[in-house]
Amino acid sequence: MRLTRVLLLWMAGFAVSPTAIAQQDPQFSQHPFTKLTVNPGFAGSNEAICGTLVYRNQWTGFGGEPKTMLFTGDMPVDVLHGGIGLSVYAADQLGAEKNLNIRGAYAYQAELGMGRLGVGVDVGYHQKSLDGSKFVFNDAGDGNIPTGNVSGGSLDLGLGVYYATDRLYVGLSSTHLQEGDIKYDNVRTSLARHYWLMAGYSLDLTPSLTLKPAMLVKSDAVSTQLDVNANLMINNRFWVGAGYRLQDAVIVTAGLEIMPNLKLGYSYDYTTSDIRTYSSGTHEVMLGYCFRPNKPIKRMFHRNVRML
Repeated sequence: MRLTRVLLLWMAGFAVSPTAIAQQDPQFSQHPFTKLTVNPGFAGSNEAICGTLVYRNQWTGFGGEPKTMLFTGDMPVDVLHGGIGLSVYAADQLGAEKNLNIRGAYAYQAELGMGRLGVGVDVGYHQKSLDGSKFVFNDAGDGNIPTGNVSGGSLDLGLGVYYATDRLYVGLSSTHLQEGDIKYDNVRTSLARHYWLMAGYSLDLTPSLTLKPAMLVKSDAVSTQLDVNANLMINNRFWVGAGYRLQDAVIVTAGLEIMPNLKLGYSYDYTTSDIRTYSSGTHEVMLGYCFRPNKPIKRMFHRNVRML
């Protein structure tokens, strides 16, 4: 495919440069379910043990299109006065490049007003690899272009603040704080620091219908992306929704609670940029499980002085 060759040429240009800045992090259309991966302050905020698995196939049919698998899990830990979490980007692929990102998070949780405030940090490792056999180039003798598989990694740090009540949530965070350098073969790249702002609200329309608007803003100080959506919950079990990603896509979503605590969601992005000529859209599937363990009841004993 001609477009695939164009993409591979772009990737080759990336490789020839001795120093480059990495592309933006993956973003998910069902972002209300993937908060932990961009904000460690979320860890343990639900006071439940939760796990979420998401697969995203972006710009289907493009050739070398981005594909990402994400897992997140978090739980409260009372002895730590907060919560812990784990997020893993695996099979994150764009053309000849693959990314693996593993981060562990801790958030200190405290009651504040009508809600809970979480202040969190995550620490992990980000690995990048290139498959040189996929490059298309004119100068086969250029030593700056790898001809096989090469990889390298860097320490990765993040920081976030997250506040939530029964109705509202808002979060501010930053990932790739130290902008770590990754070197593999003759190629060196730096992780671009990202800034995230998230917010959402839950509005009861009727006893069986709840509207949940949400937004996510992402920026690397070079470009900024705005994602807004709204889901309509039906009987607290089914949901349908729509969204818009600025200058990129119109989004439709749907989902259901298969059984208590187990949710399945799907979204489809209709591309509005020039890529729509070559792509049949983006598919994203989410599977999430979350439950609240029963906390032991603390028994209180009082001595009656008259019964001494």
